[in-house]
Amino acid sequence: MIFSTTILNRVVATSVVTASVALSPFFSAIAQAQTLNGAGATFPAPLYERYAREVKKKYPDLKINYQAIGSGGGIRQVTAGTVDFGGSDAAMKDSEIAKVKNGVILVPTAGGAVSVVYNVPGVNNLKLSRSTLPAIFSGQITKWDDAKIKADNPGVNLPNQPIKFVVRADGSGTTFIFTNHLSATSSYFKGRVGANTAPKWTLPNVLKGKGNPGVAALVSRTPGSIGYVEYAYAVKNNLKSALIQNKRGEFVAPSLQSANAALSTVTFPDNYRVFVGDPGQGYPIVGLTWMMVYKQYANASKADAIKKWINWVLKDGQQYNDDLNYTKIPSDVANRVLQTVNNSVKP
Repeated sequence: MIFSTTILNRVVATSVVTASVALSPFFSAIAQAQTLNGAGATFPAPLYERYAREVKKKYPDLKINYQAIGSGGGIRQVTAGTVDFGGSDAAMKDSEIAKVKNGVILVPTAGGAVSVVYNVPGVNNLKLSRSTLPAIFSGQITKWDDAKIKADNPGVNLPNQPIKFVVRADGSGTTFIFTNHLSATSSYFKGRVGANTAPKWTLPNVLKGKGNPGVAALVSRTPGSIGYVEYAYAVKNNLKSALIQNKRGEFVAPSLQSANAALSTVTFPDNYRVFVGDPGQGYPIVGLTWMMVYKQYANASKADAIKKWINWVLKDGQQYNDDLNYTKIPSDVANRVLQTVNNSVKP
């Protein structure tokens, strides 16, 4: 009986050791799993949601949460240190960067077009010149059959109706890209509205939507309206996009090809901060979007997870940009950014 008990104890002990060895990779995986929380721009939200799904195929232990709250919200969250990374279509200003206690690196992830979307039944392929578009959004033109809109669209039956303006309710990088272009093409607009993430609009019949989805929804259900959204939202919501006159005098529709043409001549400085106001070719209302990551994180595992995430985005992730109508970051620029991130992000 004593012998049998001893044997039994040995078997149990051996089983426990064997189970511990077998389970150790499981517990190790749990220990190494990392969740990164980000928030900010709605402009790249469809792309970042795709990134978050795809990255798990290569790194099952890496979970990405991203809340689309607007670029202004993203910058505020990064400044407060309440997220692991932020998103913004308006590159942080020097004064904003100075407020980030742990330092910040701007990581360009994609580019894209901002569509001028409209809902005027019976009117297709609306054309808006370099003088007409800023006049509309500065409140100088308030009716659809205004002489300037008619001159841009000869033969088109434009209604004698007031224009209903749809703008963003939140601080927005999409708004910055849009107003930055209008400021570059109109001194009147620049002086009264200016390039801003949250301008003080003085428009009649103005409606405000939260995020790109909110603006798209308002335009979709409001006849006589005009607004602006990131191109992917225009496509997703089957909205009509105006053809916008570029610096060459061409009326160009937003598309991946025309956005690539506009951004092809962009030069990235050492801090990767670029403002594209009036490109020389292609679709003229374009911009870039950035992830904002800290230079210092609370621990090594978090810093390593951020590096893993950014390296995947700029290497593997770029292949998904085209699928969702975003431009890619040039490989030479991506390599420069990765060198900065890999050398500068530390625990």
